[in-house]
Amino acid sequence: MATWDDVSRLALELPEAVEGTDASGMYKWTVHDKHFAWERPLRKRDLEELGAAAPAGPILGAKVAGLDDKRGLIGSNPAVFFTVPHFDGYPAVLVLIEKVSLDQLEEVLADAWLCRAPKRMAAAFLSASRRPS
Repeated sequence: MATWDDVSRLALELPEAVEGTDASGMYKWTVHDKHFAWERPLRKRDLEELGAAAPAGPILGAKVAGLDDKRGLIGSNPAVFFTVPHFDGYPAVLVLIEKVSLDQLEEVLADAWLCRAPKRMAAAFLSASRRPS
């Protein structure tokens, strides 16, 4: 089970990642002024659309490389990863913080960061970490 402290720690371990808040005071993490992860509680409309299936607990939004990656994450573990109609067609996934493992969280954050980091920085990170691109 992860916490916001875990999200913050793992996000800030990524090169040039910066933590801040948006206009409503919600957490966000950026690289070169591009957000890659953010606090995303369910809104009234989300709750209405999801009905009884609406999950409870803190939720992280994270960029993904594409819609296939989004579908893959949701399909691999729908108890942790999900989406709402607001994000239809948008490459981002929602993550239930209290249900995600630290390993999954670290991978999701690194992948989100890779989506937004400058190409040379991302290539250097991949080379140093020996992660597949």
